[in-house]
Amino acid sequence: MALMFNDSLLKNKVALVTGASSGLGAHFSKVLAGAGATVIVAARRVDRLEALVASIEEQGGSAFAVAMDVQDEKSIRAGYEKIEAEVGVVDVLVNNAGASGDTKLLASVTLEDWDFVMGVNLRGAWIVAQEMCQRLIKTEKSGCIVNISSLYGLRESLAKVPYNVSKAAVAQLTKTMAAEMTHANHPIRINALCPGYFLTELNDDYFNAESGANYIKRTPAGRLGQLEELDGPLLLLASDASSFINGALLPVDGGHAIKPI
Repeated sequence: MALMFNDSLLKNKVALVTGASSGLGAHFSKVLAGAGATVIVAARRVDRLEALVASIEEQGGSAFAVAMDVQDEKSIRAGYEKIEAEVGVVDVLVNNAGASGDTKLLASVTLEDWDFVMGVNLRGAWIVAQEMCQRLIKTEKSGCIVNISSLYGLRESLAKVPYNVSKAAVAQLTKTMAAEMTHANHPIRINALCPGYFLTELNDDYFNAESGANYIKRTPAGRLGQLEELDGPLLLLASDASSFINGALLPVDGGHAIKPI
């Protein structure tokens, strides 16, 4: 059951969501728009972004699409320039773009595997967040960043070394950036959301198969999370409701991170 939120919670805020063309990013975009933000949906697949914008606008929200490849520094900067020309400086960033990589044991991981996942999940997240901070500092504005880490940024798993390490690095990036902004007296809060298992188009084949279904039964909650169960945590970290929360890592995983299976 979807929760009801104040549609003016993020009124007059400009929110950027990376990796918005599918999965969690598309869902996060709709949630932020429903809370009153002007949402910029960013990804490489602009055709899918346009469909998302149309869906948000049909529901009475405000959104527009920006092409952005988080592996390309020039693309990121061009995206921010377009956003500022259209609606102004970004107040809220949901740093969601990510890659899971192939399932491989340590000995089989190639340098190309490692570089690809690290490039998207860590380097990309860093550049997007840094660019936002620079622009907020220049304009003397406040803002907040919600980095998307993972359950596996907090605990181990098999056959996902690049992914796990990248998401753990995003968690440490979150805390370190928050500490720096606080030390420098910049009013920019930085927290991380750490989702567990939620059904998306990236994992539906596995979780709809017997092996995936059996794995989920052994987790503490015994089920997948529903996307709507991320809405409250996201809006908490993206709004002034978390004005005294900074450098936090928030697991939304049914207790998976604290219980080995």
